Amino acid sequence: AAYRAGVIGAGSWRLVVPQRMTGVVMGAAGTGRCLSFLGVSGGGSGLGVRAYMSQLGAPASHLVHRAAERSSLPLAKATYPAVRGYRTGGWWRESDRSSRKVLGLVFVLGGSLGVFQALKSSLGEQRAEEKQQQQQQAEDGSFRLTLYQYKTCPFCSKVRAFLDYYRLPHEIVEVNPVMRGEIKFSSYRKVPILIADSGSSLQLNDSSVIISVMKSFLTSNKSLEEILSYYPSMKAVNDKGKEVVEYNNKYWLMLDERETERIYPTKESRVEEMKWRRWADDWLVHLISPNVYRTPHEALASFDYIVREGNFGTVEGLFAKYVGAVAMFIIGKRLKSRHHLQDNVRQDLYSAANDWVAAVGKHRKFMGGSQPNLADLAVYGVLRVMEGLESFNDMMNNTKIKPWYERMATAVYSPVDSQ
Repeated sequence: AAYRAGVIGAGSWRLVVPQRMTGVVMGAAGTGRCLSFLGVSGGGSGLGVRAYMSQLGAPASHLVHRAAERSSLPLAKATYPAVRGYRTGGWWRESDRSSRKVLGLVFVLGGSLGVFQALKSSLGEQRAEEKQQQQQQAEDGSFRLTLYQYKTCPFCSKVRAFLDYYRLPHEIVEVNPVMRGEIKFSSYRKVPILIADSGSSLQLNDSSVIISVMKSFLTSNKSLEEILSYYPSMKAVNDKGKEVVEYNNKYWLMLDERETERIYPTKESRVEEMKWRRWADDWLVHLISPNVYRTPHEALASFDYIVREGNFGTVEGLFAKYVGAVAMFIIGKRLKSRHHLQDNVRQDLYSAANDWVAAVGKHRKFMGGSQPNLADLAVYGVLRVMEGLESFNDMMNNTKIKPWYERMATAVYSPVDSQ
């Protein structure tokens, strides 16, 4: 009885669950069948379940046979005593009350298990389908992404490099550095800010958090809301006594074991990526300002580029270009002292570029192997803000980084591998 109920359930649920679930429900029914025959005897000629199902009518019989054809389990064997005695009802009359109770219990447990597994599979597939739709929306642009940025900010450039490489359509809002009216909606007053909107809006802050969240979202079966909850912000006090917002796990991707193995061939590759992503934030970024504002001439050229590419009004632009250049030339000297840089800050920039090339190695195109990983994209994004400036040209001419950098530029603006 439990087995026949399972067969009917398998055939019915076949309409709403994938083919593999038929085997699950049939397996539960098979377990129930074996248990139910313990202590049950019967006799008489065998009718068999296939013959029995013929009494249900053509539609039901066809449904069950379809389920059976997709399952590795047979419908029944005539050698089982209980099935042989079904037509005469001998097995039921001859079985004692305890056997009938066992059979009833097995019927309930087997049927409940089959329904539970079918519902679980159906809900799981629904979640997977919703996740796939979200990923498709992110790729085709209907999952709306808006990046609030300063174009010449290295942290914003990191996020743009990631979005460009993974072909995630996004709208860019250039924030006015003086008034910052474009981000007045946010209590977080820094850039970059990424707004993800597909019915409801989610705000992602901090460049490394944005990259980790979006990469986890593209790789895992988790929703964007769930992934973002794994990166809570915490308030801390820095060396100057100023309160700042920190994200302690911002270099981690929130993946399960299978997803991690698909992204990282070895544990060492994951550790390496995290190490150099942190290096880009904690060291490489701090070499930019002292180098692009190294001399008054370079500071003026840098601010001319900043004003040209940024969101400044006419008066603001003139003020920023000349007053800002003088201010940043002075600040650049202070940054050199704060970060313990050499008198000739170019040497620190050259050393950093060569350290990165050595970490990539001679036998890899990128640190990620044949394709860039998140460390590649972070370093490229930071260095890209210097393009067109004297410091960038000096770095290209005096270090070994140029071949890697050119490969990265091609990779970021070429179709991405489906990794």
